[in-house]
Amino acid sequence: MSTKVFRVSGVVLRDDQGAVLTVRKRDTSRFMLPGGKPDANESAEDTALREVREELSIDLDPTQLRLLGVFRAVAANEPGFHIESTVFEHPPVRVSRPAAEIEELRWQVLGEPYPKDLAPLLTEHVLPALSQRN
Repeated sequence: MSTKVFRVSGVVLRDDQGAVLTVRKRDTSRFMLPGGKPDANESAEDTALREVREELSIDLDPTQLRLLGVFRAVAANEPGFHIESTVFEHPPVRVSRPAAEIEELRWQVLGEPYPKDLAPLLTEHVLPALSQRN
């Protein structure tokens, strides 16, 4: 039986102290990076920019996006699925409120224990990759 995989894009947004923004979508329990699934024929970068605009009402500068990596993990909110996520970093921006389907924002400090409600993509790949570089 093959694993069902869907592609997503995510963006690491940090505050001035280096904490990573995580979001929880409405009617879900896991915190993850801002981002989501592509529209038809949409690039990973364009998906990331659109999703951040929709979820946080922020227009990121596309010239400032940097690829952190492409990672595969168990999907946080879709049982039986895995995700292949293209993850970008962007310099700090002011995040004031959630929009669209985002219910809650939370900052994760690198080096602190991971809460149990973080998505596997974050705990297995993104946060360790960021910690190694700091």
